[in-house]
Amino acid sequence: MLFSGITFLYYFLPYVLLLYFVVPKKAKNIVLLIASIIFYAWGECVFIWKLPVYTTLLIVSALMSYGFALLIDRFRGKRLSRVFLILSVVISIGILVFFKYTNFILLNVGTIIGKELPVLKLALPLGVSFYTFQILSYNIDVYMNRVKANKNPVIVLTYVTLFPQLIAGPIVRYADIEKQLSDRTHSFEGVSEGIRRFVCGLAKKVLIANPLGELCEIAGTSEDMSVLFYWLYAISFTLQIYYDFSGYSDMAIGLGRIFGFDFPENFQYPYISKSIREFWHRWHISLGSWFRDYVYIPLGGSRVTMGKWVRNILIVWILTGFWHGASWNYIVWGLFYAVLLLLEKLINEKANTDKLKTGKAILSGLSHVYVMFFVILGFVIFNAANLNDAWSCISGMFGIGGIPLVSPEFVYYFGSYLGVLMIACIGMGPWVKQAVLRLKKNAVTERVVNILEIILLPILMLVITAYLVDGSFNPFLYFRF
Repeated sequence: MLFSGITFLYYFLPYVLLLYFVVPKKAKNIVLLIASIIFYAWGECVFIWKLPVYTTLLIVSALMSYGFALLIDRFRGKRLSRVFLILSVVISIGILVFFKYTNFILLNVGTIIGKELPVLKLALPLGVSFYTFQILSYNIDVYMNRVKANKNPVIVLTYVTLFPQLIAGPIVRYADIEKQLSDRTHSFEGVSEGIRRFVCGLAKKVLIANPLGELCEIAGTSEDMSVLFYWLYAISFTLQIYYDFSGYSDMAIGLGRIFGFDFPENFQYPYISKSIREFWHRWHISLGSWFRDYVYIPLGGSRVTMGKWVRNILIVWILTGFWHGASWNYIVWGLFYAVLLLLEKLINEKANTDKLKTGKAILSGLSHVYVMFFVILGFVIFNAANLNDAWSCISGMFGIGGIPLVSPEFVYYFGSYLGVLMIACIGMGPWVKQAVLRLKKNAVTERVVNILEIILLPILMLVITAYLVDGSFNPFLYFRF
């Protein structure tokens, strides 16, 4: 079940909201828990006579996290506490590795030994990378005494399975919503804010990301490629993944707000960044902060020797790449950013010397172009089926192989999708939001903006619904995660 699907929007969500706000406060977590399990099980196309394997795996994982947290807390200060933490980490990561990386390991081992090994018929449990990290953060935080182990299993299961952010983030830590899980307030302002955020996220996904995805598919199957068509594909995917991913995050944050939760922001206009480091402070913030707090800092962070710092960066970014998928192109994508971050730090350190002040000024002026150039190349690697496919696309972008600069198909599709490309480029920055906030500073214009929101949001939902009913292209990019 997808947020951007008719079933979710007009059947599942209305009934859940109705039941949630009708039941007493003590029963609200139970409603959310049951709704989350149904939401997750729907993805398996469960029938009465068929065991929902991956839903069962999710519940068992959550229950193990609950039990390990209690044991870690029970034996705090003793060796057993550390033993139970290690067990919880090994089991959680073991489940993730088994379902997500087993076949990748078998294929590569077979290549090394020169023998084809049989692969397992495994489907990737939806959202397993996200909820595994939530489970790990909960147990680690209990061990570090950042949070207390919750003795109520319903609360812990609700935290792990919470459907608004279960399958596509943001990665919500127990510490972020600990109080809200036990005692949260609901208000008309919170619900209206949540609805506005959800509808805007849905529009980003359906009205911008989906058409850009169509353009990417067209370019990917075209037999009339040119240098500019390759660039059109690369830029379109760069915009698509931003609007798709940030749209889902907006929907999750909006749904959380409706239910009384304050989920952390996951995107802060990353495409306006002027350095790779800034880009990763703005892109998928919850994942970056997770690796920072649970991998990078425990390794020593930047407060170590230069050699160890390089090691830490490489470890974090190899893991970041590998987290996204079981393929070499994801690992190369992670290493690509590791190298960029290392070079950026070295260049910035040298630019602080008097000799390179001029160079630093020039670099500052071109910084945005430099960031977007490498981000676009990075997403070509990210979206490729394999490394050969990535190289083929990148070589095409630079005219290697004698392909023409322009092709008739490029001219046609560029003109056809120019409108959505322009809207996407305008919407990727904070300019529209800033304009609205400026209007709201004046009492008269604020009233006009509020009235327009009340009128435009239902119209926007009608347009979105018409698009969903009429169109069949509604991909979900996060199955690979």
